[in-house]
Amino acid sequence: MEELTPEEIVARLDQHIVGQEKAKRKVAVALRNRWRRRRLPPELAAEVYPKNILLIGPTGVGKTEIARRLAGLANAPFLKVEASKFSEVGYHGRDVETMIRDLVEVAVRLVQQEKAVAIQEEARERTHKRILDAIYQKEGLSEPEDFGTDLDLSDLSSSHFPEEVQFVHDGGLWRPMAGAEKPPEEGPEDADSSLEYDQEREAARQDWKRRLESLEIEDTTIEIEVKDRSNPTLSIMGPAGQEAMGIDGQALQKLWGRGGPNYRERKLTIAEARKLIQEEEAEALVDPEEVQQEAIRRVENDGILFIDEIDKVIGTKNPSGPDVSREGVQRDLLTVVEGCTVYTRYGFIKTDHILFIAAGAFHFNKPSELIPELQGRFPVRVALRDLAEEDFARILVEPKNSLIHQYTALLATEGVKLSFTKGGIQKLAQVAFKANRTTQNIGARRLMTTLELLLETISFEAPNLKGKEIQVDENMVEERLGDAADDPDLIKYMI
Repeated sequence: MEELTPEEIVARLDQHIVGQEKAKRKVAVALRNRWRRRRLPPELAAEVYPKNILLIGPTGVGKTEIARRLAGLANAPFLKVEASKFSEVGYHGRDVETMIRDLVEVAVRLVQQEKAVAIQEEARERTHKRILDAIYQKEGLSEPEDFGTDLDLSDLSSSHFPEEVQFVHDGGLWRPMAGAEKPPEEGPEDADSSLEYDQEREAARQDWKRRLESLEIEDTTIEIEVKDRSNPTLSIMGPAGQEAMGIDGQALQKLWGRGGPNYRERKLTIAEARKLIQEEEAEALVDPEEVQQEAIRRVENDGILFIDEIDKVIGTKNPSGPDVSREGVQRDLLTVVEGCTVYTRYGFIKTDHILFIAAGAFHFNKPSELIPELQGRFPVRVALRDLAEEDFARILVEPKNSLIHQYTALLATEGVKLSFTKGGIQKLAQVAFKANRTTQNIGARRLMTTLELLLETISFEAPNLKGKEIQVDENMVEERLGDAADDPDLIKYMI
């Protein structure tokens, strides 16, 4: 994790998220506290628990984006789950502990990717060697077989065998030659011919090597041995509310003494073979035990779990019906959030120092309606404000890879130059803001709907508009979208 100060963290978040300064400051402090905890003595660090955060605000104001970007800054395992997917054991739904198992899987992939980058050059060299060997075999340019150092060719002399039996080297094998006649000795002409042949063969090998490295023969088909990825698993369904358990077929084979990866011959283009073999070589160079241990350490100390729609597990006053398990879900969540040990396929995971960020709109319920124990596990609460019209205008242009930048780049691939005036951007923000006020408030997501409707015709006709420049101004927005506050037909189709 980079040693970012809270101010630097907020500045990084500002590149992607408009507004919500209070929420950014809270998560920046939470992230910085992790850096501080690492510098404490081990005895004290074990007692410093993360201050979990509860984000409260309507949809589309940046709750998920803040948590996702925070995890990216920390280079930490991050998982987003919806609380409404879970159910108390005994009812239809997923076991709450599965989110920890899923987070571990994310961490394993993250560590594997980092390790693969570190050994990328060595894996690439080994990949090239395997592909070259397949090409040489196909073209008849393979090296003679190596018999090893245990075979002493000096012993194969005429003194060990009758004179009528002579041994000659033929096609990689030593075979007896019938008759007493000795093999003819090479003359000067034969030696010159052999040398010329070796030189031509070496030149051909070097040419193939050059063409492979310059990517000139990516579409050439070769036959090459690759690992068989079809690994059958035996699935066993668990009790109600529990996850199905899969048994690794390859692991069973190893248990029965039939271990080792299976390889099979496949016809692939060099581009396809390169990708598969690069993965194989990277796996061979990375120690899986080291990956698992690092992943577990990352989850336990740096993991971030974002629990969305937590307000949906607040039960109604009616104790029967579909809400019967909601309070049970809260209690199951409480067990994980307050700290427990969860078994995963990679080992036991302690959840004491995982940072939990929960979020909810709380339109029909209040945070105080969560069970008291769960409320106490989210001591930091932030109310995210609703977006104003000025925020919509800023969201269109300010964030890195903003919506306008995305649409401009997409149409540029067709040779169409798209630009937006300041008045056009302001009018788009006004239309989106009024649509949220008049219909349903979906936050910044309304901008996607508005822009897609505005540019629908241009996007459809783009292949025929190559070389043209199109400017989106206030008049174009009014002509194609009208005024969302006064146009019921537009509102109807923008829901």
